[in-house]
Amino acid sequence: MRLGFLGLGQMGAGIAANLLKAGHELRVWNRSPQKAEELVTQGAVLAATPREAAEGADAVFTMLADDDALLSVLEGEEGILAGLPVGALHISHSTISVAASERIAGLHADRGQRFVSAPVFGRPAVAEAGQLWIVAAGAPDALDAAQPLFDVIGRTVFRVGEAPSAANLVKLAGNFMIMSTVEAYGEAMALAERGGVARAQMLEVLSGTLFDGTIHKIYGPPIAEQRHRPAGFAAPLGLKDMRLAGEAAATLGQPMPLLDLLKAHLAETVATEGEDVDVTAMAATIAKLG
Repeated sequence: MRLGFLGLGQMGAGIAANLLKAGHELRVWNRSPQKAEELVTQGAVLAATPREAAEGADAVFTMLADDDALLSVLEGEEGILAGLPVGALHISHSTISVAASERIAGLHADRGQRFVSAPVFGRPAVAEAGQLWIVAAGAPDALDAAQPLFDVIGRTVFRVGEAPSAANLVKLAGNFMIMSTVEAYGEAMALAERGGVARAQMLEVLSGTLFDGTIHKIYGPPIAEQRHRPAGFAAPLGLKDMRLAGEAAATLGQPMPLLDLLKAHLAETVATEGEDVDVTAMAATIAKLG
């Protein structure tokens, strides 16, 4: 297939590389063109604009940081919307707001283009391995068209509805669960350490008993080792996601008492630990309490 890919951060670069390895023709675009260099050496073509990346494509992928970043490459004379053919597919892996997803779905519908929202679970190494968990929503024909591409980049696809925004709501709820786990791990580690139990020993007990799930294996070790750089899931993005989760909760009238605590701790983490730390650095903020 002829594909476009926009957004070559740690996650996007891994996904794009797997599409290229699968034999697809790939045009790539990134705001910082140097991030495309490795993919170009592997056979990708660097597009000068988002429109050029989308022109003539069967499908175009986006993996961008937030609502504004995604909308900025969609709209305008040089945007994806202007280049993507009628009937072609836009697959968005970005973690964006429910409202933005609904708006984007309408923009594509007005132009006869198809839109699938497909945010993913998994850190950069999982993306590189083509083993992401994909949460997808959109019209059934659009999901069917996307499935062969999902098979290249993911291990499991969860179809959660025909409204693309449903996938974004699930992703925000899932990221809330991730942050809640980090908060709980951070509090438990801080309590044990304050009582004289080494972090490594606490991790051994937790991971050797009931807390040996995937999420614990990913986030437990860096919290225990106080290893928060380089960031696999940057704290500012985690804070952005919790704010978006709060917006969705307010719109739906669903109280989320823990969410306010998570936002406060993430904001403090970004302010004191820096913008380049992983969300696991929230544990460092928790350890300083009291």
